[in-house]
Amino acid sequence: MSVTSLDKDLDQLTLTLVADFTAPVARVWQLWSDPRQLERWWGPPSYPATVEQHDLTPGGDVTYFMTGPEGDTFRGWWRITSVNPPVSLEFTDGFADADGVPNADMPTTSTRVTFTERDGGTRMAMRSVFDTREQMDQLMKMGMEEGLREAVGQMDGLLTG
Repeated sequence: MSVTSLDKDLDQLTLTLVADFTAPVARVWQLWSDPRQLERWWGPPSYPATVEQHDLTPGGDVTYFMTGPEGDTFRGWWRITSVNPPVSLEFTDGFADADGVPNADMPTTSTRVTFTERDGGTRMAMRSVFDTREQMDQLMKMGMEEGLREAVGQMDGLLTG
């Protein structure tokens, strides 16, 4: 599995995932920049994603929904704050209601993803920052850690397949 660490820092309100891949940086970047590739790994295996909108420009939106094993759907969105292909991507990540409207009652995270060359492959670091400890606890109870580990764990198969 590509995930080499997943560290939760309660003092800094961060969750940082590090993954190493044998593929070059430009290839790993494609898994984020191509909506059809993104939806093949963004959700955990039992909650595959369908990307509806994909605009990786500052101020742009990515909207998607994940479909659970019982056919139930969960919507989410990103608001892109910074993009520097193929080096980094920053976005606010949140939940949406059944109509795709951002749900203000649910927490958001600020996420920064970086891609660096390492040993002929790529190191991807994904750091999510929470607004409050309560919001962090809420998302951890919803399975964010395991879901993220499972989702990113699917990237290897896409890079070698």
